[in-house]
Amino acid sequence: MRLKPLVTIATALGIALTSTAVAQSKSEVKFAPGNFGTMVSGTITGQEYTDYQLGAQAGQEMFVELSVTSSNGTGTVYFNILPPGSDGVAIYNSSMDGNSTTVDLPANGTYAIRVYHMGNDEDTGKTSSFNIDLSIQ
Repeated sequence: MRLKPLVTIATALGIALTSTAVAQSKSEVKFAPGNFGTMVSGTITGQEYTDYQLGAQAGQEMFVELSVTSSNGTGTVYFNILPPGSDGVAIYNSSMDGNSTTVDLPANGTYAIRVYHMGNDEDTGKTSSFNIDLSIQ
């Protein structure tokens, strides 16, 4: 029996590992004319995450409150607030600081509120629905 070269096996394994990409979605948040806030709703499953994007100015305050409305797991859903140009580094992390906050915004641009699972719900592919009460003043 002839063995395949180690490089071929490693290459095949690398392809298999990189082909399991996690679904991610983005939604633009708009406020109705004359309003400074809105409610958004969504659903995530397992390792998926969703970014809710909206423009804001330096010096404004962003209020975000996340509530889980249903889950077939334990409902461990959290959010991060990502500043303009972020590569994933957050200015607020609700898994550490709670699912309700008001943050002073440091820069002009597009912010993202990234909603995600943690723990067993993330690892076992559970599905959770949520609402986000959101405003900028």
